[in-house]
Amino acid sequence: MLNRVVLAGRLTKDPELRYTPNGVAVANFTIAVNRPFSNQQGNREADFINCVVWRRPAENLANYMKKGSMVGVDGRVQTRTFEGQDGKTVYVTEIVADSVQFLETKGSQGGQDSSGGYQQNRNQNQNQYASNQSQDQEDQFKNNGEPIDISDDDLPF
Repeated sequence: MLNRVVLAGRLTKDPELRYTPNGVAVANFTIAVNRPFSNQQGNREADFINCVVWRRPAENLANYMKKGSMVGVDGRVQTRTFEGQDGKTVYVTEIVADSVQFLETKGSQGGQDSSGGYQQNRNQNQNQYASNQSQDQEDQFKNNGEPIDISDDDLPF
């Protein structure tokens, strides 16, 4: 059996980060994914797909992405049911993400170009990169090549 979903779209609102009673992070979010064709009026429609991601990726998503951010989601479709407050059974279908990729840098949401894609402000990014490069060169051998003490929890991936 195969249950695999790969999506790319924009967050429709800021991710909602919560923690379970055991302290496990979980983020719920919805992405808008454009359909590959236009309707009879010539407009492109989008599907709004509910997603959930757990643990460190949930915290990273909530900390670094916001409404309008372009993300890639790799995961699986899951359905579940629960009893609503009115006593009726509620059916939920959502994507459980194994990973969420950030498809643009934090704070950059360029205008849409003529091909329908999104273009970042490249000059700003290049200047920022050049500035970071000069700072990195000064500190490059700060630890004399010795291993640094870093925890896996400090890594963003």
